[in-house]
Amino acid sequence: MRWKTYGERRVYTDPWVDLCVIDVELPDGQRLDHRVVRLRHLAVAAVVNDRSEVLMMWRHRFITDAWAWELPMGLVEEGETPVQAAAREVEEETGWRPGPLTPLIYAEPANGITDSQHHIYRADGASYIGPPTERNESDRIEWIPLSDLRTMIDTREVISSGTLVGVLYLLLDEAAGAPARD
Repeated sequence: MRWKTYGERRVYTDPWVDLCVIDVELPDGQRLDHRVVRLRHLAVAAVVNDRSEVLMMWRHRFITDAWAWELPMGLVEEGETPVQAAAREVEEETGWRPGPLTPLIYAEPANGITDSQHHIYRADGASYIGPPTERNESDRIEWIPLSDLRTMIDTREVISSGTLVGVLYLLLDEAAGAPARD
């Protein structure tokens, strides 16, 4: 069943978010104003080394007042491709330069209310280039064994949707014995 749209108006906008109201008709004929949050797209990088460890950051998210491990991630900037954003974010946030990034998985979290796209990439290997240039992102940067991730998810040490989607896909690859991606 497809919802029909008859127009959209912005009720708030800034460089980070647009809040819109869309005039929609539901499949049963009911018509209503539906709120939509339009966000810039997100690029995420799962960097895995030859010891089957993934590069992660321990950070605090003030909105939910939660501490958790996350993959490097950030917004795709104007004129930048998602893969370029993923590589830039790894370097800025961790001080590691990832090897070639290949698409891992694509997700649209909360697509009933937002149009946010999460482009998640994998790199097999990275080179240390120096301390992170973005100093407000994390308290610790560590290589976490893939074998520890399931327990970390179960104990809510990994809660960000972009990170969860990426590490769960890594674990699926690992369980299937999938070779490293080119």
